[in-house]
Amino acid sequence: MDTLSYKTVSANKATVSKEWVLIDADGQTLGRMSSIVAKFLRGKYKTDFTPHVDCGDNVIVINAEKINLTGSKWTDKSYIRHTGYPGGQRSLTATELFDKDPTRIIENAVKGMLPKNKLGSALFRNLKVYSGSEHGQEAQKPRTINLNEIK
Repeated sequence: MDTLSYKTVSANKATVSKEWVLIDADGQTLGRMSSIVAKFLRGKYKTDFTPHVDCGDNVIVINAEKINLTGSKWTDKSYIRHTGYPGGQRSLTATELFDKDPTRIIENAVKGMLPKNKLGSALFRNLKVYSGSEHGQEAQKPRTINLNEIK
């Protein structure tokens, strides 16, 4: 009997369509914006999403110095790292990290929302964060995304 065949089609590296997306962080809340950026990096908004393939878009985030944190997170939130030596645990508050490099707050937030494996590392390389409104990817003609319209 010949009927329609409903087969699941998995995307692979050759069939994936990647594009460039521009997101403006001006006045956005850090966690809410980062979760949307992680979804774009992962490709969850696409109809041909495949969990084990890099089918996400390349994301450019501009105006990282104008990000908002709610409550008292500027003083209470701490970023902990370890040097690798005994007693080498170091920590910075959000304000100290922001003063050092405003882009690292967004990078840390997005990286924590990606898979913790080789795929997550490959997806993280598709993220470009800039503290000002200028970016070096004009040649890619990125599509601008309005975060207020996305759920």
